[in-house]
Amino acid sequence: MRTLLKFGLCALVASFSITLFAQQQEASYPAGTVIYSLPSTSITFVVEAVKETFTAGPYAQYAQKYLGTEAKTEDAVTYNLSSIEIFPYLEADPNVRIPINLSGKGISAANFLQFCSQGLIVTSDSYTGKPESWRFPSIATNDKFAGKGVGGNLTTTATTLYKTVNTDNGFKRIAVQQNQVIEKSTEAKAEEVSKSIFDLRKQRLQIITGDTDATFSGEALGAAVAEINRLEQEYLSLFLGHTESSSQKMNFDVVPKADNAKQIYVAFRISESLGLLPANNMSGRPIVLELTIDPASVSAGTAISTTNGKSREPQLVYYRVPAIATAKILDGQSMLLQTRIPVYQLGAVRAFPIETMIK
Repeated sequence: MRTLLKFGLCALVASFSITLFAQQQEASYPAGTVIYSLPSTSITFVVEAVKETFTAGPYAQYAQKYLGTEAKTEDAVTYNLSSIEIFPYLEADPNVRIPINLSGKGISAANFLQFCSQGLIVTSDSYTGKPESWRFPSIATNDKFAGKGVGGNLTTTATTLYKTVNTDNGFKRIAVQQNQVIEKSTEAKAEEVSKSIFDLRKQRLQIITGDTDATFSGEALGAAVAEINRLEQEYLSLFLGHTESSSQKMNFDVVPKADNAKQIYVAFRISESLGLLPANNMSGRPIVLELTIDPASVSAGTAISTTNGKSREPQLVYYRVPAIATAKILDGQSMLLQTRIPVYQLGAVRAFPIETMIK
């Protein structure tokens, strides 16, 4: 009997459903009847994806010409999975409600209260403390390159014009130079920035090798090289673009069903352009949960009847022994995660006499 209590009682997790059920079945049961439920396991996935927002540089089309390298010319947003966590939670099985009469039976009531004190029975208004949160992704702006670059947006051009002047020797054409301030073209700006990049690289090499009139040593040398590196990366971003990373975190729930023969479920979906999606959104590729039940953890259980909420043996406490399942998270043919979890609704139902003395 102690062996039964050790393994059987630890598997008993039930919840009260007194209020609602008593209103519906008030005339069906005598006073002192308690309605409880069998436990069911829900699996929560806490998933995080990294969002990378790429903004093309304003001089991307000239990267090959002035830097000798290819650059992306279009903005893009991509999502990639970064972490998955699995948390099994217990909740009352809504399909099973079992009555038990504790009226006038001191031992039964004491045993039932002992189940409550040990956490084997959970009241219907209790909360498991599962956190719910939503993190809003950052919005990329188009001002990543504001203030970067060298020189200004304006340049001066000289235009030669001719005018006719009446002289003693007759009419002559005289050249007149006219200066105009105009806006630099995009290509002119790109060429100017590329020259600055190569100048910075030349200065860095001179400082490192000592081929310069200035003397750098210790922290000054490191600070000078660090500043040159910063300016170089700033100017390169005008050609190669800017990438900003943020994270998207969401929770998804799966409730395994006993009538699912294959025990395969779509936990959630992910789209490279839309991010994390629920299982019913076909816009993304599926991330699959596959449960493999350990046969040794499953054995024949006790049949119970829940017709009208009544069991055949009202003085037996029914409980579930959970099945132990190996949970695999699959992305196509790639396995992302594997662990073992107990799943109550896939296990066997047992019964314990409520009037048995528990020590």
